[in-house]
Amino acid sequence: MSGLRAPGTTVMEAQRVTVQDVETAAGRLQGHARETPVLTCGTLDELAGRRLYFKCENLQKSGSFKFRGAYNAISKLVSSTNQKPPPVVTHSSGNHACALALAAHQLDVTAHVVMPRNAPQCKKETVRGYGGKVYECTPTEQARVETMERIAAEEGAVYLSSSQHPDIIAGQGTMGLELLRQVPDLDAVITCVGGGGMLAGVSTVMKSLNPHVRVYGAEPEQANDAATSLAKGERCPLPYYPDTIADGLRINMGPVAWPYIRDNVDDIITVTEEEIKNAMTLIWQRMKLVVEPSGVVGVAAALSDSFKAREETAKHVAVILSGGNLDLLKLPDLLSMSEHV
Repeated sequence: MSGLRAPGTTVMEAQRVTVQDVETAAGRLQGHARETPVLTCGTLDELAGRRLYFKCENLQKSGSFKFRGAYNAISKLVSSTNQKPPPVVTHSSGNHACALALAAHQLDVTAHVVMPRNAPQCKKETVRGYGGKVYECTPTEQARVETMERIAAEEGAVYLSSSQHPDIIAGQGTMGLELLRQVPDLDAVITCVGGGGMLAGVSTVMKSLNPHVRVYGAEPEQANDAATSLAKGERCPLPYYPDTIADGLRINMGPVAWPYIRDNVDDIITVTEEEIKNAMTLIWQRMKLVVEPSGVVGVAAALSDSFKAREETAKHVAVILSGGNLDLLKLPDLLSMSEHV
């Protein structure tokens, strides 16, 4: 719900997440979320002109990094009451929907999920498979928020944003803790940015524990609100729903995530649709990994001339492969798109 917030809350009420919150979240996730592997690829190293380390969140439970935040938030909600915990509700184009449904199922909580009608069918089916209740809506932020607010009121559900809730941000930050252990000589890290929760959490960890590590966001040129915001020094949400192959990044960076990004992120790299398709093809062909379009936007940024010009000296760069929930029904179209890359 980037740019909008749940009833009864304000941006000022949001707890500022610290590295201690992230470490507490890591404790909650122990034995529940996977510590995902970091892989390398010689071909991609040659193309990038440096050593790249790929944090494989496509292998995380539910198929994306979103499980970290969802499990942390619901687990904390469950532990805060001696009664049956209330249901939870969210709106999501897919990965947070899947993650929330799985975490809720594991913790015996009912999950209500609003999804745009054009969200990948595989993600809708995954949510239902985990026991979540799906409500489809028109693919606009306004429709998503209005539908979510109606369901929250009807069901007495607690809203858990995909990127603007402090417990979600803390959960996503656990990737940063793992990366610092897995790649001790890290010079820079790149994460894709949609709502901004992952970039907020990871940047908080990096700048708190190893501030020499440069932190970059990556987003499609056609959904460049984070880049515009960082350049102008103020949050600049797009007034329209962007059309990009990276369906998970169509949402605006949110007001809670923005201060973290403003204060901790060194720059935002934007990439073209062709660069995203090229990166996806390389990951499929060279690394044999199933990664969705949104998940390779950081790869496209790492290979871009723009990043190379900014980071001539960085020898060790981590890239988070954020998710692998690829809609196989659309695979022929994606392959066709990549034929001319």
